Amino acid sequence: MAYLADLQREVEFIIFDWLGDEDQETGQAVLDLSQRLANDMFAPHYRLGDTHEPELVDGRVRVSQASKDAMAAYAELGLFGASFAPEIGGMDLSQLTVSASYLMFAAANLSTAAYIMLTAANARVIATFATPAQVEHFAGPQMEGRWFGTMCLSEPNAGSSLADITTRATPDGSDGLGERYRVFGQKMWISGGEQDISENIVHLVLAKAVDSDGKVGSGTAGISLFLVPRILPDGSPNDVVVAGLNHKLGYRGIPNCALNFGEGDLQPNGAAGAVGWRIGAEGEGLRQMFLMMNEARIGVSLGAAAVGYRAFRQSLTYARERVQGKPADSERGGGNVAIIDHPDVQRMLMQQKCYCEGALALTLYAAHLSERKEEGLLSLLTPIVKSWSSAWTLRANDLAIQIHGGYGYTRDFDVELLWRDNRLNPIHEGTNGIQAIDLLERKILRGDGVATVELGSRIAATAQRARQHQDMADLAESLLTGWNRIQTTVQFLRGVERRQRLFHASPFLDAMGHVVVAWLLLDQLLVNPKNDGIHMRAKKRACRWFFASELPSISGWIAAMAMPELDELTSGIEEF
Repeated sequence: MAYLADLQREVEFIIFDWLGDEDQETGQAVLDLSQRLANDMFAPHYRLGDTHEPELVDGRVRVSQASKDAMAAYAELGLFGASFAPEIGGMDLSQLTVSASYLMFAAANLSTAAYIMLTAANARVIATFATPAQVEHFAGPQMEGRWFGTMCLSEPNAGSSLADITTRATPDGSDGLGERYRVFGQKMWISGGEQDISENIVHLVLAKAVDSDGKVGSGTAGISLFLVPRILPDGSPNDVVVAGLNHKLGYRGIPNCALNFGEGDLQPNGAAGAVGWRIGAEGEGLRQMFLMMNEARIGVSLGAAAVGYRAFRQSLTYARERVQGKPADSERGGGNVAIIDHPDVQRMLMQQKCYCEGALALTLYAAHLSERKEEGLLSLLTPIVKSWSSAWTLRANDLAIQIHGGYGYTRDFDVELLWRDNRLNPIHEGTNGIQAIDLLERKILRGDGVATVELGSRIAATAQRARQHQDMADLAESLLTGWNRIQTTVQFLRGVERRQRLFHASPFLDAMGHVVVAWLLLDQLLVNPKNDGIHMRAKKRACRWFFASELPSISGWIAAMAMPELDELTSGIEEF
């Protein structure tokens, strides 16, 4: 697939030339291998996963044979354990290399690739917080690709508000795998919650532990994390039942389940309740699960960047091949031209290029920070990485449909499916609105300010280097002006009522995200400022376009934040 080769070229520039992955030989080999496998085993059944969704048959979910074959091939190469330490069965590859590899599979088939993201994140939580026995039993098979993992947080009446979960866990003794519990409750929106690909499924379940008086803590107090496998160590089935499948707009290749734990149809060891083992101390579940949630948020951004970039490259190919209309500067009698010659199409293509290359830079920079263990800056940027990438690549997907015209609205081309798949990314793993509140309130206004100062220092350093080049000096000044506006806006928002801050949190994230992406696009040009090859010339054009056409948008977003009447206009709920 041509788009995979194009994506690999862009990724190689980012991780080798810009971010400087130290082991380029290994990284190159992994990327080459990933592109071939994605092309041969993931891409061919992309459309099939959408038209033939997984089915619930006699309590088990059946997926396509093509999905099974793809995951078997991925597991055979040992890639599930790629980023883990060798002493627990991993390959110890850099996070940057693993993220770049995942982009190939997400671009080829986002639904099937989701098993990879969820299983790796599940195993990482276990490897980080669990006992050696739990790591060996539950994480080891996942790193081998024999077992898959899920994250079970949301419930039918508790989505983003995890304090409201009602799933409970009752003590049930202990054994070689730790403190054992019986888990009762319902979980919703569980991707991969049931499937017939892997030998077993390890559910990481958030639940409130029941104390000796039969009570559970209110709010987030008492929320613990439990390992609840589909198949128990003795080979018998656990009391985990699929209540139904959620039929989605897109992302259909991976089943999305409603799960019942401890429903009673199955009684392990003659008692009701799904058997689970607690990870770590009681009441630590939410903190532990944030590791998986944050990894999943980076994974969401990688998936968004991948499908956005694929749509961009496919609409670029279509624009070059589709002949229609006269050139803008020709006489009426001239011949027809490819639609890429039309100014409006050129504008849309450049927007796509900026959004998608910006998202790739943002997500892989986050992987770079993770690899270097720069936790403070990574924590600050994670809401932007997840939200900006998913929102603006979705805009790129929308433009891809527009460029295809009427054909883009049909199933004859992939762009409509890519849009439907990407539409989930601003929603799951914490909606973009939740991410915006997290950024503004928790990370910035209530944070210690160290990460924000560090970000400002890096932006200033890039601007200082850019000033040394005549063709970038104006961009440097625009970048600093944008960052200063963000800082001024933060001070303004400190002084307003909380409702007004929450009202403007999402526009603030967009504004800060635009400045951060502008910084990264400019920083990339400094890799080799005198490089005049076609790839770098295209990046220079895209960077200058973003600064001229996109960055000025933050002025309007910020100006609106000083208008309290906007909040007042929406506060009369009964008048909507």
